[in-house]
Amino acid sequence: MSSAPKAKPAQRITIPPQRASIAAAVEECLERTATILLHCGAATKEDLIQSIAKARQSNAAGTPVDLLETLAKHVNCPEPDLGQAIHAYAEQVATAVIPSPPLVSFAARYIAPSAFYENFPEIKKLGHALLSPVVYAEDSDAIGTAALNPVAASIMSEEIMAIVARRYEIRPFVSTVLLDYTSWNEIVRKHFLR
Repeated sequence: MSSAPKAKPAQRITIPPQRASIAAAVEECLERTATILLHCGAATKEDLIQSIAKARQSNAAGTPVDLLETLAKHVNCPEPDLGQAIHAYAEQVATAVIPSPPLVSFAARYIAPSAFYENFPEIKKLGHALLSPVVYAEDSDAIGTAALNPVAASIMSEEIMAIVARRYEIRPFVSTVLLDYTSWNEIVRKHFLR
């Protein structure tokens, strides 16, 4: 009999669940965001119903929009105050998202991770649909995403974890940050509207 310790089988990681489709992720983002805004009193049910309808219509036409921006425009927020109004909504939503992502405006300065997007085209499509781009990718084990909407960033983070785990059987570290309206517009244009 050998006294050498028996080798334990390699432990497989638990692969997180993945949403059924990009459309399902976008719909979940709309519903979760609206629910939070309604419960915290940041928006009325009528304004949310109309804003969701506008967002769904735009998304169906192939032009993704964020509910926070759509809502601010729906309630006729003046253009100079739009960024501030959206940020106020984002702060309300962030209180219900765990962990609550910090506001990091300089994330918009990062260069689009072209190689990562080429390796994971489904992540780029999802990021475009949620308007939550990947702001950095150190290989496939440290990834960062940013958004105007904390719920969009959270969903994007969860989906990145699921997609990378399925492909490489590793659990990446995924961080999320919020962007201000100006930075968000800039980075969305840089990543998705070339």
